[in-house]
Amino acid sequence: MDPKAVKSDLVLILDYGSQYTHLITRRIRSLNIFSLCISGTSSLETITSHNPKVVILSGGPHSVHSANSPTFPSGFVEWAQKGSIFVLGVCYGLQLIVQRLGGQVDVGQRHEYGRMEIEVEKNLGVFGNKKVGDKQVVWMSHGDETVKLPYGFEVVARSQQGAVAAVENREMRFFGLQYHPEVTHSPEGMDTLRYFLLDVCGVSPGWNMENVLDEEIKVINDAVGPEEHVICALSGGVDSTVAATLVHKAIGDRLHCIFVDNGLLRYKERERVAETFESDLHLPVTCVDASNEFLSKLKGVVDPEMKRKIIGKEFISIFDAFAHELEQKLGKKPAYLVQGTLYPDVIESCPPPGSGRSHSHTIKSHHNVGGLPKDMKLKLIEPLKLLFKDEVRQLGRILNVPDAFLKRHPFPGPGLAVRVLGDVTEGNALDILRQVDEIFIQSIKDAGLYDSIWQAFAVFLPVRSVGVQGDQRTHSHVVALRAVTSQDGMTADWYYFEHKFLDDVARKICNSVRGVNRVVQDITSKPPSTIEWE
Repeated sequence: MDPKAVKSDLVLILDYGSQYTHLITRRIRSLNIFSLCISGTSSLETITSHNPKVVILSGGPHSVHSANSPTFPSGFVEWAQKGSIFVLGVCYGLQLIVQRLGGQVDVGQRHEYGRMEIEVEKNLGVFGNKKVGDKQVVWMSHGDETVKLPYGFEVVARSQQGAVAAVENREMRFFGLQYHPEVTHSPEGMDTLRYFLLDVCGVSPGWNMENVLDEEIKVINDAVGPEEHVICALSGGVDSTVAATLVHKAIGDRLHCIFVDNGLLRYKERERVAETFESDLHLPVTCVDASNEFLSKLKGVVDPEMKRKIIGKEFISIFDAFAHELEQKLGKKPAYLVQGTLYPDVIESCPPPGSGRSHSHTIKSHHNVGGLPKDMKLKLIEPLKLLFKDEVRQLGRILNVPDAFLKRHPFPGPGLAVRVLGDVTEGNALDILRQVDEIFIQSIKDAGLYDSIWQAFAVFLPVRSVGVQGDQRTHSHVVALRAVTSQDGMTADWYYFEHKFLDDVARKICNSVRGVNRVVQDITSKPPSTIEWE
């Protein structure tokens, strides 16, 4: 997708490492406004090439006093002034504006973390729709504070402790919020963002999936041309299926889908997926059993990043071989590979600002981002890489992908390799995990809870515990159950099951799966944890 072709003014977020930056992107899109997130240390040329109407400087873990703290490039302020660009600084972003434009930021005497009440002092700028004296609860997260404003700026709101909470210079079109309006802990935050973007900045909303579909088909046709053939790697998940359906709509029978059984699939996944593709989606699919190749290369590997790299490399090797087979058949070798990479995959696979690299911290190398070998022969087509999961589901509905399929829980590209902690080939860990996972998921479906949960799965832990089964002492495996709720997979809360449900599931697992005598539940949100364990 070409951002320049989107029928909406662009809001560009410069990322300085806040764990909430992705939420700003997502919240703005929910207003039907297109938003993108790029590194806060991007060059001025990169920033200007996006032609944004609004630039938001995100929060971050840094202090403007640090020698290597990330900042916007030289010439940014002048460019924004000349082009009538609106700029909003959030948390660290506000302090960056103050410090770079001649104000003063000191280490705060009163650190503010968590919920805090603020009061409007002037009904200007972001609070132009409020009254003086209006109060609201917001989410603060800062140790430094503004003590002197740059020339032309004024305080619009303060916290209950007297710290600057909002500033503006209307003439320059520069604004700042010391708190995070994008998080749910700031109940009026979305109203503030909506008012700022639509009323203050005059942004024209026009971001919708119908436009995305039309634009993607054009981009795919322009890239592939009228004669080239394309391979699509199907995993059985929502992302790759929507990507395949989209490309098939664009180029028809020149798309060749491949489903690889890597030995890391869920219980009867291969059979179930093949039936779905054939009966519901009518996509031509070649199934390849490569379980021996994958598992032999994973033997003895315990590092999760290494697992992902090995799996990514092996996938590409198989795709190259498949392309060669097609060349013999078609007389022309496919030049492109379609993958269902999503925006969160791209964000989580990028490194951090202020670290000598750029963007936000590398959470994990996704098999279809950081896990791909540099010498890959096929050129990538990633039609979904600027979309979040819920947006992909919207696109799938427009493409008539069955709703039951779109509601499937996400499944990681590396499969069960990241749900078996340690060596996936050791003992019968994979078989145990498949059985436990099947019992857990089927129980969720039987209880009518499946559609209320973003993702649920079991994890095989590399520990054994003592138990008593059949009046005998056992020393068997421990498994964990994980279920979360989320909007886009970037943040998540653990799902609260009734105790009876958990009791029933634990009993089924321990009574049905040989080798398991203990079941635990993961009750950690994201952050601080990721959804997957590896």
